[in-house]
Amino acid sequence: MTDTTTASAKSAPKTRTTKAKAAPAAAGVAFPDFEAFAMPNMEVPAVFREATEKGIENAREAYAKVKTAAEDATDLMEDTFETSRQGVVEFNHKAVDAAKANADAAFTFIKDIMSVKSLAEAIELQSTFARSQFDALSTQSKEMQELATKLGTDVSAPVKEAMEKSFKDLKVN
Repeated sequence: MTDTTTASAKSAPKTRTTKAKAAPAAAGVAFPDFEAFAMPNMEVPAVFREATEKGIENAREAYAKVKTAAEDATDLMEDTFETSRQGVVEFNHKAVDAAKANADAAFTFIKDIMSVKSLAEAIELQSTFARSQFDALSTQSKEMQELATKLGTDVSAPVKEAMEKSFKDLKVN
């Protein structure tokens, strides 16, 4: 008989007991208050609190500086891109004007060469056209070079100023 009582005692389900405090139903707390997770009330030392507040203040100042620098960089990029865009448009207009002038001169030359009466007149017309086109191309090249130089200066000026300001600010700090 002892064998059957021991076997039946082993197969019987064990009941679980908890050591948690029962939460008052009137308080409306969803989770029971466990003693094992209770944090002891302790005073934070003033030095630690001051160091933490100073760290937070430094982080806010650093964030403000980074935000300002990012906004300045964005403004600089927008200004640079707009200056570049305007310069390229102006450069393209100048190139189209030069191409139109050269095409007009070529068509005029062809019209004039078709109406010549002698070989000497054709050679004279050809040399006059070549001289005038050489002068026109020299002038156009000079204008394009000046425009490209102006564009490069205008685009790089804001970047140069920003870099000088940044280095000046670094020297001050």
